[in-house]
Amino acid sequence: MIITGDDSEYIAFVKARLRDQFLMTDLGPLRYFLGIEVSSTYDGFYISQEKYIQDLLARAALGDEHTVETPMELNVKLQLTDGDPLPDLTRYRHLVGSLVYLAVTRPDISYSVHILSQFVFAPTTVHYSHLLRVLRYLRGRITRRLFFPRSSSLQLQCYSDATWASDPSDRRSLSAYCVFLGGSLIAWKTKNRQRFLVRVLRLSCVLWLC
Repeated sequence: MIITGDDSEYIAFVKARLRDQFLMTDLGPLRYFLGIEVSSTYDGFYISQEKYIQDLLARAALGDEHTVETPMELNVKLQLTDGDPLPDLTRYRHLVGSLVYLAVTRPDISYSVHILSQFVFAPTTVHYSHLLRVLRYLRGRITRRLFFPRSSSLQLQCYSDATWASDPSDRRSLSAYCVFLGGSLIAWKTKNRQRFLVRVLRLSCVLWLC
């Protein structure tokens, strides 16, 4: 259980009452939880998954030390028929699943992971090569973190964008959004959408902020 707040006396009271009812241990300030690292400073909080990335790269065993500047090449349009089917699907699925969890703190790979996750049921050699590119990108950007400042406004801002019927398999649009609370990025997502749903999303964001 994680207890948060700025009233230290009340937090101590809650902990004492919980210890009366349950067998529990006070582990102190939150620093590491389910692969997510939390660092507290005077200015705010940093959230990262550096150790998780290191473990992921070790499991991937890339076999080289190359890094790349972007998680995916510009204007790539992957399709189901690209390349030859992989003889073993387990490795691809395992790595993509790990990247899905990593995207909890790494919005910079959200788009790439969304694209690659569409092929987990029948990945090919081409899909796998693009998966390795994401891992090489992470190797060169392993220390990137999310920052949540202590002094920040509570103004909510939402940004969204979309392609136009860009998916070569079903001609759906690809939409993405991110939400900021003051200077803190609190939510983001990339997803295939029907065109009219993208318009609804944009209109909802505008109305919400008005």
